[in-house]
Parts: sequence; C-alpha cells; structure tokens
Amino acid sequence: MVMATTASTAAAVSITSVTLEVPDPEAAARFYTAFGVNTYIRLRASEAPSTGFRGFTLALTVSRPATVDSFLGAAVDAGATVLKPAAKSLWGYGGVVQAPDGTIWKAATPEKKDTGPATGEIDEIVLLLGVEDVKAGKQFYVDRGLAVARSFGGKYAEFASDESSPVKLALYKRRGLAKDLGVPADGTGSRRIVVGSTAGPFTDPDGYVWE
Repeated sequence: MVMATTASTAAAVSITSVTLEVPDPEAAARFYTAFGVNTYIRLRASEAPSTGFRGFTLALTVSRPATVDSFLGAAVDAGATVLKPAAKSLWGYGGVVQAPDGTIWKAATPEKKDTGPATGEIDEIVLLLGVEDVKAGKQFYVDRGLAVARSFGGKYAEFASDESSPVKLALYKRRGLAKDLGVPADGTGSRRIVVGSTAGPFTDPDGYVWE
C-alpha cells in the first residue's frame, strides 16, 4: 500500500502565472474565453515546433457532473477535440479535451451523481506536469522553496499553494499521465508552457521552464 505524506506548512514559493505559447493568441483568447478559463492563464505568441504529447495537462476540479459537462461542452463548441468523453470512473466523473492550440485540458469532479444544475464555477485548477522521476522532481521543487502538500511515493506529488496562485502544481509520472489523458506518451519539441513564480527563472529536470 502506498502511503501519502502531507505537509501543513504554507508554500514559501507560489505560482504567479501560467503562460501558454500559441501560434495565434487572438484565436486562443476567443477559445479560452468561451471555455471559461481565460482568467487563469496568459497567452504568448510562439511558433516553436512541438509534436505529440507536450507532457502536461491543466485539470479543472468542479463540484458536480453537470458542471463538468458544461465546461467540456463549451470547449467543444469553441473548437476543442474530445480525447476522452466524460464518464464515470473509480475516482468520480470527468473527461478530456484538446484545445485548438494543442493544450490538453481535463475537467473532473469526485462526485458521480448530480445534486443540482451546472454552476459554472471552478473549485481548483491543477497544472499536472508529467515527469520521468516523481521523487527527483519533487526534491528539485522543494529545493526551490515549494512545500509538499501531498505525496504518494514515486507516483504523484502535489505542492501547497495560496489564494493568490492561479493554479496548483502537481507532478505525475509522464506515461501514467498520458494514459489518463488518452494520448500516446511520445512527444518532442517545445512544451509550449511557461510558469511564472516567485522563485526566479529556472528549467526543471524535465524541461519545464519557469520565469
């Protein structure tokens, strides 16, 4: 049995922004506004080549299945591609879509039954980075001032965040994350994401850029 470890201390370092690099910022802005997540991200023009799985996803946690369906439906109506249709699972209810710019988004809830209509509210957005070695990645971020909130051995690590952070950071095995999203794990080129923080600029062992 894998035991979870927790930390009650507040994060000394926080994420201040998440920037997606896209070929057409105006088109991307229209999509993310329709999707309902435009206030959580920034956009930057980039033609950097990128093929296959970029190694990360942004995951929306919401209160009920109707809200999951509402967000995923809005994304598809705005041009997203369905990677995994919304369905019940061991952990709740959720689905996965890919934005026109290539970014993969997941919407999920721990609830399997609706207790009311869609709320349009997001409880939390988690930036899940797919990494080769979760333990090594976790130590890398701890050394840069992030506090671990939850850790499940070498499978998953989640870091503490404060209310000023637009998203929460977590690490997941790359192949496990790809499988969860319904895509092949292979990919090359730019990650097409840049994370802003109070920790200063660096690139982590898996090639994710912070500034």
